[in-house]
Amino acid sequence: MRFVRLLCVALLCGGASGVLAHGTETHAAPAIPEQNAAVTPLPWDIGGPFALVDHTGGTRTQVEPDGKMQLLFFGYANCPGICSTALPMMAEVTDLLAARDIAVSPVLITIDPELDTVASMGPALAGISDDFVGLTGTPEALAVAYRAFQIRFTRIMDDPRHGPIYAHGSHIYLLDGAGKVLTLLPPVLSPDQAAGIVARYADL
Repeated sequence: MRFVRLLCVALLCGGASGVLAHGTETHAAPAIPEQNAAVTPLPWDIGGPFALVDHTGGTRTQVEPDGKMQLLFFGYANCPGICSTALPMMAEVTDLLAARDIAVSPVLITIDPELDTVASMGPALAGISDDFVGLTGTPEALAVAYRAFQIRFTRIMDDPRHGPIYAHGSHIYLLDGAGKVLTLLPPVLSPDQAAGIVARYADL
């Protein structure tokens, strides 16, 4: 069973090189770059409109109600794999940017609407950050978002403790307030590195 769980963690990392090889090695995080540093547009089209239900029961689209940038991740709220790294990192990035008066909304779109319901997502995400928005919906509504963001995932097994275990992508999407994808962030970045990248887009 231990081997299977390690395999699942490797799969959940989405193939990012060096994730498991670092072990206990630590690296100094670079300072957050200046906000006017050059940015490179994505070389392909990704993202698009969706209409889902948030963890309070309200309707939510790709547009952030207050016009804030968004850190968007596809996973599930009680995930024991890469989500347990990506979601806290997103929360820390949000706090780092808030200290610089850069407002960002961390958002999770579930890949398992049976597990992540309106009732269950809120408490699970609040354990990470009160800023988190959890989105679920019908299979048809979620499929629209999956297609737009080119999301693929596979159910690997059912864990007695955590329930369904999935292999799924690990990137975090940075969206502007209107829902346009600005760039992708691998969750293996340190919070300082990720915050530095987001900061470059803040005044575009």
